[in-house]
Amino acid sequence: IQNMKFALFTHVPWPEGHEPAKIMAETIEQIQYGEELGFYSAWFAEHHFSRYSMGSSSLVIAAGVAAATKRIRLGTAVLIPTLHNPIRLAEDAATADAISNGRIDLGFGRGSGGYEYGGFNVSREESQAHFQESVRIVEGLFTTQEFSYDGQFYQLNKINLVPPVTQKPHPPMYVAASFTQETLEFAVSTGHKLMLAVVQDTEQSLALCKRFVQMSAEAGHNVPMSEIPFFRYFYVAETEEQARKDTEAHISWILDIMQWRRIFDKGSSEVPYSIDDWRSTRTEAPLSYDYINDNRAFIGTPEQCVAKIQRLRDEGIEYFGCNFHFGGISHAKAMKSMELFSKEVMPKFL
Repeated sequence: IQNMKFALFTHVPWPEGHEPAKIMAETIEQIQYGEELGFYSAWFAEHHFSRYSMGSSSLVIAAGVAAATKRIRLGTAVLIPTLHNPIRLAEDAATADAISNGRIDLGFGRGSGGYEYGGFNVSREESQAHFQESVRIVEGLFTTQEFSYDGQFYQLNKINLVPPVTQKPHPPMYVAASFTQETLEFAVSTGHKLMLAVVQDTEQSLALCKRFVQMSAEAGHNVPMSEIPFFRYFYVAETEEQARKDTEAHISWILDIMQWRRIFDKGSSEVPYSIDDWRSTRTEAPLSYDYINDNRAFIGTPEQCVAKIQRLRDEGIEYFGCNFHFGGISHAKAMKSMELFSKEVMPKFL
């Protein structure tokens, strides 16, 4: 049996009262520690205009982390190509690939926030065609000198990518397809790998993986289940009570901010306002902590976390990503959870 690969994932959340520069420094420290503990990769989300995530420039974050690390791979989970010029995106990715000496992994997705498209004044209605065109252009620039493209959204005439990518033929490319069949079909047809977000329930995610693997085999690409990174909110503590006590407020913050930011679909965002003010006026209850703990998060004792990962492994998952630093959980607690994971959980799968 091959060893499982373990990854880190972060949205780089920014709750009220926290300094952005301090959060960035702690994020880098966590990934340096992850490299020391033997994590294979670290992934950064892209989101805009919201405290939910400071990952507005995830390739800039990846390049910053690259300069502070040696071996760990650095990924985007996910870039939203519809909110970028694809030439610029290819340049940024190739630059990060050079700075990291070939450690970049690129996940692409259509994004979740209507207000993100609105903020950039980009049409959400055309996002599927726009997304597919952008990903094709990025890949074309990676692999072809004097690349030309005559598309619905972009026209390129003999463009040479400088710097060229360090990894050949290009950095590994992944597509997130949580909810849309068309995106899944695109991932399958292009031969890219699927990747799974923390926002989908575990059973739904497993079913999606199986569907993708079957479709990939039928398309002749044969991307195996073992190459799909599977991300979950993650926290391990000595006791179940401690794990709950340490995480409950932070899972609640995530659920609340996800619900709250949906109000701002026409512009602005929740940043200038207080979450407690909103909590006192909201009319709709969020999902419960118990629901998330049962369906989306791996939170508990080492034994409980081992059992949950083993269940995934029994289904064919060999690449598991942990979101330790979620919802404003303290740096010290995230680091302690990582340490316990490396001692009590990881060795069971290596």
